[in-house]
Amino acid sequence: MQQAVKGTGKMQKYFDLVIIGGGIVGTALAREMKLRFPSLTMAILEKEHSVGTHQTGHNSGVVHAGIYYKPGSLKARLCVSGMKKSYKYFDEKGIPYKKCGKLIVATEEKQIEKLDTLHSNSLQNGLTSVRMLHGNEIKEVEPYCKGLKALHSPETGIVDWGMVAESYSRDFESAGGTIIPYFDVIGIIENNDTPKKSYNFPVRIVGRTNSNIYAKYVCTCGGLYADKLAMMTGCSPNPVIVPVRGEYLKLSYKKQHLVNGNIYPVPDPRLPFLGVHFTPRMDGSIWVGPNAVLAFRREGYRWWDIKFSELKETLFSRSFQKLAFKYFAFGTSEMLKSIVIGLQVKELQKFIPDITAKDISRGPTGVRAQALDINGEFLDDFYFDTAKTGVLAERVMHCRNAPSPAATSSLAIAEHLAVELETRFRLKRIVSNNEKKVSKKST
Repeated sequence: MQQAVKGTGKMQKYFDLVIIGGGIVGTALAREMKLRFPSLTMAILEKEHSVGTHQTGHNSGVVHAGIYYKPGSLKARLCVSGMKKSYKYFDEKGIPYKKCGKLIVATEEKQIEKLDTLHSNSLQNGLTSVRMLHGNEIKEVEPYCKGLKALHSPETGIVDWGMVAESYSRDFESAGGTIIPYFDVIGIIENNDTPKKSYNFPVRIVGRTNSNIYAKYVCTCGGLYADKLAMMTGCSPNPVIVPVRGEYLKLSYKKQHLVNGNIYPVPDPRLPFLGVHFTPRMDGSIWVGPNAVLAFRREGYRWWDIKFSELKETLFSRSFQKLAFKYFAFGTSEMLKSIVIGLQVKELQKFIPDITAKDISRGPTGVRAQALDINGEFLDDFYFDTAKTGVLAERVMHCRNAPSPAATSSLAIAEHLAVELETRFRLKRIVSNNEKKVSKKST
């Protein structure tokens, strides 16, 4: 079914299922769907040269344990499950990682109540290895760190999530899937083309180079362009995606010995960000940050990366305007810290007093797809949407928000999404002989 057609001189291909977006969620989902439905032809469309180029390849590389999330919530279940699945997957594939642990440190009395809540949450989420440390106990884990109390998570680790996405994509290809790079989607429309074969593939995906992909079913996992892809099929512009750039600092080589594992502050419950933290990397370097500032384009990794059409859309969005009004002081502070990196030193010294302004330098950046609802509130849960017009309504699903920690949860998210697709698209799964035997025993 995966066949080139030359009718117009352009390459055209036909697939049962197409995943748009080759980030960590898109590649994990494609892998899961191909394992569940091996007889279906599938493709990943990725606008860059390779998978995992944007959010996946620009994050801190942390494997989260599931401490922050409300017990019983979908995010809590998927994170804890995803962490366990991730470590198992890394071992099976030989992907290097480190369980370097994590401290969430309270440096002020007013933070202790929130820290106790996080401890309770982690225990309810099944993280029995998490324990509370008092005073000098902190130095048993992080000798140079100070604090009143700290929550220690030994299961938290680090990995290169870009490498993981590449591994997912190799699994997908090995199972018979196809990855099509440099395919920038500019339209998802009902197929009215005349070739007889195309009638069985009612969705036409139009690429910027005037190429077409035909599909029976489509799922978009577009990250920074999730809302744009959804709007192509008649969906509401809300939730809108606002690009938030996170700028990391790097700790000097001479001071890397001050940090063993991840060191985090107690988070502000009003914000979706975890605060400026110390993160060791697989190459031995230590990242500090990130901050959170508005990016001037959806893939704007530097201050001078500006796309005026995208910036205008953001600034004139009612969701963003309400957010900016509510968090004006916070936003201004973050911008100042971005310009004058020395302003962050006082925050860092709350945890490790031996750090000075000379010990930090500018590091890498990433851009986060922050989904906002119509009231300017941060969307902190999964949001799925379906096309609103004609036959597309039964054929196209959009993953418009896969909130952090999406990388850690990727394998669990993929299973969750696979069930969504199977139900919504009424896909028939081929059950293996082993599954049949298990089913008979259970009945």
